[in-house]
Amino acid sequence: MKTLFCGLLLALLAGCAGPDVQQYKAQQPALDLAAYFTGTTDAWGMFQRRGGAVQKRFHVVITGTSSDGVLTLDEQFRYDDGSTQRRVWRLTRAADGRWRGRADDVKGEAQGELAGNALRWQYTLLLPVDGSTYEMAFDDWMFLIDDCTMINRASMAKFGIELGQVTLMFRRRACGP
Repeated sequence: MKTLFCGLLLALLAGCAGPDVQQYKAQQPALDLAAYFTGTTDAWGMFQRRGGAVQKRFHVVITGTSSDGVLTLDEQFRYDDGSTQRRVWRLTRAADGRWRGRADDVKGEAQGELAGNALRWQYTLLLPVDGSTYEMAFDDWMFLIDDCTMINRASMAKFGIELGQVTLMFRRRACGP
Protein backbone atom coordinates (compact mmCIF):
# COMPACT_ATOMS: atom_id res chain seq x y z
CA MET A 1 0.00 0.00 0.00
CA LYS A 2 2.84 2.36 0.89
CA THR A 3 4.51 1.67 -2.51
CA LEU A 4 1.25 2.40 -4.35
CA PHE A 5 0.81 5.67 -2.44
CA CYS A 6 4.41 6.76 -3.19
CA GLY A 7 3.97 5.88 -6.88
CA LEU A 8 0.76 7.93 -7.12
CA LEU A 9 2.38 10.86 -5.32
CA LEU A 10 5.37 10.83 -7.69
CA ALA A 11 3.08 10.67 -10.72
CA LEU A 12 1.08 13.63 -9.39
CA LEU A 13 4.21 15.68 -8.75
CA ALA A 14 5.65 14.85 -12.18
CA GLY A 15 2.43 16.03 -13.77
CA CYS A 16 2.85 19.41 -12.07
CA ALA A 17 6.44 19.93 -13.24
CA GLY A 18 5.50 21.72 -16.47
CA PRO A 19 7.56 22.19 -19.61
CA ASP A 20 11.30 22.79 -19.71
CA VAL A 21 12.25 26.14 -21.27
CA GLN A 22 15.04 24.37 -23.19
CA GLN A 23 12.44 22.80 -25.48
CA TYR A 24 12.19 26.25 -27.12
CA LYS A 25 15.94 26.70 -27.79
CA ALA A 26 15.54 26.36 -31.59
CA GLN A 27 12.57 28.74 -31.79
CA GLN A 28 13.03 32.02 -33.64
CA PRO A 29 13.28 34.90 -33.33
CA ALA A 30 15.68 34.44 -30.43
CA LEU A 31 14.87 36.61 -27.42
CA ASP A 32 17.58 39.06 -26.38
CA LEU A 33 16.07 40.39 -23.16
CA ALA A 34 18.21 43.54 -22.90
CA ALA A 35 17.70 44.47 -26.57
CA TYR A 36 13.95 43.90 -26.39
CA PHE A 37 13.35 45.97 -23.24
CA THR A 38 15.82 48.83 -23.82
CA GLY A 39 13.68 51.88 -24.58
CA THR A 40 9.95 52.17 -23.96
CA THR A 41 7.59 49.21 -24.11
CA ASP A 42 3.83 49.15 -23.57
CA ALA A 43 2.03 46.15 -22.14
CA TRP A 44 -1.67 45.43 -21.80
CA GLY A 45 -2.86 42.73 -19.47
CA MET A 46 -5.43 41.19 -17.21
CA PHE A 47 -5.64 39.10 -14.08
CA GLN A 48 -8.07 36.19 -14.14
CA ARG A 49 -9.17 34.24 -11.10
CA ARG A 50 -8.79 30.47 -11.08
CA GLY A 51 -12.34 30.05 -12.45
CA GLY A 52 -11.57 32.34 -15.41
CA ALA A 53 -13.35 35.55 -14.38
CA VAL A 54 -11.37 38.70 -15.22
CA GLN A 55 -10.75 40.60 -11.98
CA LYS A 56 -8.49 43.41 -13.23
CA ARG A 57 -7.24 44.86 -16.49
CA PHE A 58 -4.22 47.12 -16.79
CA HIS A 59 -1.77 48.99 -19.00
CA VAL A 60 1.94 49.16 -18.18
CA VAL A 61 4.53 51.57 -19.55
CA ILE A 62 8.01 50.06 -19.15
CA THR A 63 11.13 52.17 -19.47
CA GLY A 64 14.19 49.98 -19.91
CA THR A 65 17.80 51.10 -19.48
CA SER A 66 21.01 49.14 -19.44
CA SER A 67 24.17 50.18 -17.63
CA ASP A 68 27.15 48.33 -16.14
CA GLY A 69 25.58 44.91 -16.80
CA VAL A 70 22.27 45.79 -15.12
CA LEU A 71 19.02 45.95 -17.07
CA THR A 72 16.60 48.23 -15.21
CA LEU A 73 12.89 48.00 -16.01
CA ASP A 74 10.81 50.84 -14.54
CA GLU A 75 7.21 49.62 -14.78
CA GLN A 76 4.32 52.09 -14.36
CA PHE A 77 0.96 50.29 -13.98
CA ARG A 78 -2.47 51.86 -14.49
CA TYR A 79 -5.40 49.60 -13.58
CA ASP A 80 -8.96 49.76 -14.93
CA ASP A 81 -10.20 51.03 -11.55
CA GLY A 82 -7.88 54.07 -11.86
CA SER A 83 -5.30 52.88 -9.32
CA THR A 84 -1.59 52.97 -10.13
CA GLN A 85 1.49 51.04 -9.10
CA ARG A 86 5.21 51.15 -9.80
CA ARG A 87 7.70 48.28 -9.84
CA VAL A 88 11.39 48.69 -10.67
CA TRP A 89 13.23 45.52 -11.67
CA ARG A 90 17.03 45.31 -11.65
CA LEU A 91 18.10 42.35 -13.75
CA THR A 92 21.54 40.84 -14.26
CA ARG A 93 22.72 38.02 -16.46
CA ALA A 94 24.67 35.33 -14.64
CA ALA A 95 27.73 33.57 -16.05
CA ASP A 96 25.60 30.50 -16.86
CA GLY A 97 23.30 32.63 -19.05
CA ARG A 98 20.42 32.67 -16.59
CA TRP A 99 18.87 35.93 -15.43
CA ARG A 100 18.43 37.11 -11.86
CA GLY A 101 16.32 40.01 -10.71
CA ARG A 102 15.21 42.04 -7.74
CA ALA A 103 12.36 44.46 -7.10
CA ASP A 104 11.10 46.04 -3.88
CA ASP A 105 7.90 43.98 -3.85
CA VAL A 106 9.63 40.69 -4.69
CA LYS A 107 10.84 38.42 -1.89
CA GLY A 108 14.43 37.38 -2.46
CA GLU A 109 15.71 36.97 -5.98
CA ALA A 110 13.77 36.17 -9.14
CA GLN A 111 15.24 33.46 -11.36
CA GLY A 112 14.97 33.37 -15.13
CA GLU A 113 16.06 30.95 -17.82
CA LEU A 114 16.05 31.93 -21.48
CA ALA A 115 16.10 29.60 -24.49
CA GLY A 116 15.27 30.52 -28.09
CA ASN A 117 12.21 32.76 -28.09
CA ALA A 118 11.16 31.92 -24.51
CA LEU A 119 11.92 33.10 -20.98
CA ARG A 120 10.72 31.34 -17.85
CA TRP A 121 10.74 33.78 -14.94
CA GLN A 122 9.97 32.63 -11.37
CA TYR A 123 9.66 34.74 -8.24
CA THR A 124 7.64 35.40 -5.09
CA LEU A 125 5.62 38.62 -5.25
CA LEU A 126 4.66 40.37 -2.00
CA LEU A 127 1.04 41.21 -2.80
CA PRO A 128 -0.78 43.72 -0.57
CA VAL A 129 -4.51 42.96 -0.11
CA ASP A 130 -6.75 44.79 2.37
CA GLY A 131 -3.94 45.73 4.76
CA SER A 132 -2.20 42.33 4.64
CA THR A 133 0.70 41.18 2.48
CA TYR A 134 0.63 37.74 0.86
CA GLU A 135 3.56 35.86 -0.66
CA MET A 136 2.42 34.71 -4.11
CA ALA A 137 4.52 32.38 -6.26
CA PHE A 138 4.67 33.52 -9.89
CA ASP A 139 5.68 31.30 -12.78
CA ASP A 140 5.97 33.58 -15.84
CA TRP A 141 6.40 32.37 -19.40
CA MET A 142 7.31 35.00 -21.99
CA PHE A 143 7.38 34.23 -25.72
CA LEU A 144 8.83 36.58 -28.34
CA ILE A 145 6.47 36.55 -31.32
CA ASP A 146 8.41 38.98 -33.54
CA ASP A 147 10.93 41.79 -32.98
CA CYS A 148 8.16 44.03 -31.63
CA THR A 149 5.70 41.74 -29.84
CA MET A 150 5.95 39.43 -26.84
CA ILE A 151 3.23 37.48 -25.02
CA ASN A 152 3.43 36.64 -21.32
CA ARG A 153 1.34 34.16 -19.35
CA ALA A 154 1.91 33.83 -15.62
CA SER A 155 0.45 31.49 -13.05
CA MET A 156 -0.03 32.87 -9.54
CA ALA A 157 -0.13 30.33 -6.71
CA LYS A 158 -0.17 30.09 -2.92
CA PHE A 159 0.87 26.85 -1.18
CA GLY A 160 1.13 25.25 -4.64
CA ILE A 161 -2.51 25.96 -5.49
CA GLU A 162 -3.08 28.17 -8.54
CA LEU A 163 -5.23 31.18 -7.62
CA GLY A 164 -5.21 32.87 -11.00
CA GLN A 165 -3.35 33.84 -14.14
CA VAL A 166 -1.93 37.04 -15.55
CA THR A 167 -1.83 37.48 -19.32
CA LEU A 168 0.12 40.31 -20.99
CA MET A 169 0.92 41.45 -24.49
CA PHE A 170 4.06 43.60 -24.88
CA ARG A 171 4.75 45.97 -27.79
CA ARG A 172 7.95 47.98 -28.23
CA ARG A 173 7.30 51.65 -29.05
CA ALA A 174 10.31 51.74 -31.37
CA CYS A 175 8.26 49.55 -33.72
CA GLY A 176 5.49 52.12 -34.11
CA PRO A 177 1.76 51.66 -33.64
